[in-house]
Amino acid sequence: MALNSKIIIHLMGLLLLCNGFFMLMAALVSGIYEDGVTLDITLAAIVTMLVGVVSMFFTRAHKKEVKRKEGYIIVTFGWLVMSVSGMLPYMFSGAIPDVTNAFFETMSGYTTTGASIMDDIEIMPEGILFWRSLTHWIGGMGIIVLAIAILPLLGIGGMQLFAAEAPGPSADKLHPRITDTAKRLWLIYFGYTVAETILLKLAGMSFFDAINHSLATLSTGGFSTKNASLAYWNDQPLIQYIVILFMFLAGSNFVLSYYAFKGKVQKVLKDEEFKYYTIFVISFTIVSALVIYYRANVPESDYEPMVFGHAEAAFRQALFAVVTVITTTGFVSADFTSWTPFLTIFFFGLFFLGGSAGSTAGGIKVMRHLLIIKNGLLEFKRTLHVNAIIPVRYNNKTVKEHIVYNIIAFFVLYMLSFIIGALGLGFMGLDFESAIGGAASSLGNVGPALGSLNPLSNFNSLPAIGKWWCSFLMLLGRLELFTVLILFTPYFWKKI
Repeated sequence: MALNSKIIIHLMGLLLLCNGFFMLMAALVSGIYEDGVTLDITLAAIVTMLVGVVSMFFTRAHKKEVKRKEGYIIVTFGWLVMSVSGMLPYMFSGAIPDVTNAFFETMSGYTTTGASIMDDIEIMPEGILFWRSLTHWIGGMGIIVLAIAILPLLGIGGMQLFAAEAPGPSADKLHPRITDTAKRLWLIYFGYTVAETILLKLAGMSFFDAINHSLATLSTGGFSTKNASLAYWNDQPLIQYIVILFMFLAGSNFVLSYYAFKGKVQKVLKDEEFKYYTIFVISFTIVSALVIYYRANVPESDYEPMVFGHAEAAFRQALFAVVTVITTTGFVSADFTSWTPFLTIFFFGLFFLGGSAGSTAGGIKVMRHLLIIKNGLLEFKRTLHVNAIIPVRYNNKTVKEHIVYNIIAFFVLYMLSFIIGALGLGFMGLDFESAIGGAASSLGNVGPALGSLNPLSNFNSLPAIGKWWCSFLMLLGRLELFTVLILFTPYFWKKI
């Protein structure tokens, strides 16, 4: 069966229209702050929307049906199209004139990785900083989910797109119609963003800093308006605790937030993934805090001024670092790689954990780890009882065998992608620590890494080919491997 190329191009046009609209929002912010780049961002928006309108006009006579194969192409190429168009505000304004750097920053934004090539963030115009944060927010819940909410206007079903955008093991639905699901998710997402903005403003941030950090928090992105990231507010614990709270919420399943707002709190508390997600955060924080308090060579700048004393500062730095890494947000309040070798290895391991399925976090996800561990432990029983049928259970329900196989395949592919990614960076001349850290961080959409790419540094030191390589790893990780890798298989392109 031939590909429905017209619907693919038509939806690319729709995504460009959406992207152009968000650029106009950044232009408005630029105009309010009179930062000198309003016309540049507006021109970028006009060019983007013009290409979108032309694409939609010439493919208006398309067959209104999206099959699974088209879904994978639309999602992967949609992210690429968004990233290419998203470069324009940087390039037109001269903020990032180099194509490689502009693409890296944009891909890092949409994939909510948060790795940056900017050496001095604070000299950037407000419109550019807002656009940078907005790319996080757009990518956080998924640009394709955004399009799904609009698809009924075009008479197109969106289930195939949703499956490609969120191919994880969770099958929770808020509403039987996928478009209503997308709208409810976006409403919760938007509500959290507004709530955090208000709280951060009340806690002492400027409104501009508050809204930018809220956009980056709820998307688990990590772009900041300050060179020191959240370490800039180390003397204001309340601000850091607010960010920690919303990072935690963003790293949990948004479906659970919906249930909580509906008063179904027991459903949230009984959820196995949420329970272990919470346990992981608490237990890892305790371990980190104890090591920091008793053994770590923590720079005084991480503690001063010690508003509530040394113990509280150690706890806060540990909690912040654990939550920002597990949720793959990537905000920085201190350089965890400078504390002890034990904690460097410890946090590197957390790069692979990830938040909950159905969240905006990257990584492997807690649910997958749970099911892999459960299946592994059950293998001991199966070895003793060869003829017994012993299924994996999750939330008191039997997990279908094909889902377990899918998760195991995902884990193997993820580790292979990490190894190949690290080998690629090593081949480009990076040292061992920087290569494995850069690959794990890019693939897991974490942000800060190890070695020369540590939390106090950035990715600008990478060679140009290294930036393209990391951009590919970011996309691969954000779309959870299969959506991208399937396009490289010969049988995907065969006509059936």
